[in-house]
Amino acid sequence: MAKTHDHEMVSIYPFNDDEVDQLMTTASEAVLMWGTKDGWPVGVTHAYVWHEGKIWITFSEHRHRTAAIRRDNRVSVNVSSQSYPAGASQDLPGGAITFKGTGEFFQDDETKKWFYSALSKKGNPDNKDGEDFFYSLLDSPLRIILAVTPTKKIMYNAKTAGKHMAGVADESELGAPLAVDQDRMNKVRAEKGLEERTEV
Repeated sequence: MAKTHDHEMVSIYPFNDDEVDQLMTTASEAVLMWGTKDGWPVGVTHAYVWHEGKIWITFSEHRHRTAAIRRDNRVSVNVSSQSYPAGASQDLPGGAITFKGTGEFFQDDETKKWFYSALSKKGNPDNKDGEDFFYSLLDSPLRIILAVTPTKKIMYNAKTAGKHMAGVADESELGAPLAVDQDRMNKVRAEKGLEERTEV
């Protein structure tokens, strides 16, 4: 039995719920991904708001992504700690999360008001003039709001991974390996003439 390299088994580095909330609340950018009519995967970076377990994004309604998501509302969203604002606490979780989820569009006045306010404040936390200016830019009749409800998280906790590879992580910090890092990994190892891996 061969011991796998730590970097081959990344599903054992999840975030807990508090860390997910910290990362999603603090990071400033999200990559929204969808499928086009002819099958191409496409992604665009957006500012966003994490609210009540959903990812809220806005763009102009005439964008191709609106028609694509109306046609098939299955989307993915990637958020990385690399988009933390300058000066963010070093104690915040590091790494990235990809969410698989479903999208729902909103254009009602109540949703626009709270979301535009929240997004403007997030981008201008210490600048009321900047906040008001950004709100005025968002408040357009062509704008639509997308709420993504997550159905699955694909997580990589970089801090836990670093500690584990350095041999200083507590076993309680590690998650159970997913099937991709057990059955599928060993299938590929067998195809390459490698020994079955053991638990890390």
